Amino acid sequence: MKDLAWEAGVKAVEEAGISGKDIECIVFGNMSGGLFVGQEHVAALVADFLGLNSVPATRVEAACASGGAAFLQAYMAVASGMYDIVVAGGVEKMTDVGAGQATSILSGAMDYEWEAYFGATFPSVYALMARRYMHEHGLKPETLAKVAVKNHYHGSLNPLAHFRNRITEDEALSSPIVADPLRRYDCCPVSDGAACAILAPLEVARKYTDAPIRVRAVAQASDTLSLLGRGDLCTLRATVKAAGRAFEEANLGREEVDVVEVHDCFTIAELLALEDLGFCKKGEAWKLYDEGQTYVGGKLPVNTDGGLKAGGHAVGATGIKQVVEVVRQLRGEAENGRQVDGAEVGLTHNVGGTGATAVVAILSR
Repeated sequence: MKDLAWEAGVKAVEEAGISGKDIECIVFGNMSGGLFVGQEHVAALVADFLGLNSVPATRVEAACASGGAAFLQAYMAVASGMYDIVVAGGVEKMTDVGAGQATSILSGAMDYEWEAYFGATFPSVYALMARRYMHEHGLKPETLAKVAVKNHYHGSLNPLAHFRNRITEDEALSSPIVADPLRRYDCCPVSDGAACAILAPLEVARKYTDAPIRVRAVAQASDTLSLLGRGDLCTLRATVKAAGRAFEEANLGREEVDVVEVHDCFTIAELLALEDLGFCKKGEAWKLYDEGQTYVGGKLPVNTDGGLKAGGHAVGATGIKQVVEVVRQLRGEAENGRQVDGAEVGLTHNVGGTGATAVVAILSR
């Protein structure tokens, strides 16, 4: 975990053109270091390992949205005027435990008493959501497969992706069932990873770069932890609320967004996200995939780094790595043919659990 955080932190500092003495605050997202690797007090660990012992460092936990929540806290720290240069980061080291133990640890992001205790896992709970969506909106397995194929294609262009292999629709549809109707290629992997972003007031950022990226808005909302408390399994109300606040704060319309990073822990989650964010009507996200509009070069490029599905899902780092990809896109720095031409506005969407937490950020050139 220390090595991952160190590598991401050093790269961010070097790219930003700052030194350690410039950093005034550290906010790090981490879901469950204690259970994955036996290490709590992660933010202090990061500060210590980076040689920044006097700098205030705080860990933020919001399950799979820990990175997004850390980004929001760093944003508020700068916006309040309390600090000028803040590190927003996230880290998770998940592969030191077996698959069964990882599944058990992650189930703590659900309602453990009412869901995990009775045997529910994240694949099974998202499978319930997918099955209900199929019932209400006629979703076909072929659309889920299209989501996976697209994300693996984008992942193949990303040198940092967990999976860089392209797949076909037939391969996705014939892969083993994990939790009906979700198959292997509908599910994101258990990943190790870290990511960092440096935040500063615009006038300060311009001292270090000719291409500062503006944070137009960051919004967070909550919903019930368990599915049983929700009136609609096909809608993540936290996403709807956070998106509404973010677009209002940014004073932008959905049609102005050029690139989107959404929380696709499962393929059904990507479809729900696009609808709940307001990019299409409920039950109609499939049209974007049938038309190929979610690829680089399409009307709405989605998860240009491979998303969680192919890019990887180191849960504490995911919300920050989404920001990093959007920054790359807005600066025209995405490599290997995955650059969205003329990208001016980007959006990130990070979810905790099955939607109990959602963080939406909007950035622009």
